[in-house]
Amino acid sequence: MSFSGAKLALFLGSELLVIKRDDKSDIPYPGFWDLPGGGRENEESPEDCVLRETLEEVSLSIPVSDLTWSKSYQRPRGTVWFFVSHQPADLVKQVELGAEGQCWRLMDPQDYCRDTLAVPHFAEQLRGYLNR
Repeated sequence: MSFSGAKLALFLGSELLVIKRDDKSDIPYPGFWDLPGGGRENEESPEDCVLRETLEEVSLSIPVSDLTWSKSYQRPRGTVWFFVSHQPADLVKQVELGAEGQCWRLMDPQDYCRDTLAVPHFAEQLRGYLNR
């Protein structure tokens, strides 16, 4: 299976966990609100990729069985996987920002979809999930 990366819409209770991207000119969407996830390493599966990235970025270890919805779609760099997981609200106590990103916060998912600083193609995928 060939893919370039994976992202996770991680709900803590009814809120969406988002990460403010670093403000660096050499990355896509600097300063935008992002979702946990990133690029594939070696031969990992989409699930392994998104769960590794989530652990690295926000210190949360999510079981693969808690990935309740997924969809793949095409981007200029290849196939990307979009996953959804719903977790208890109190898991927020375990969130710690990793080495990437300026900060994290919880956001209403509809607000994320409308936010001008949401990464557009992630907002589009989230909208598709919410409207299914």
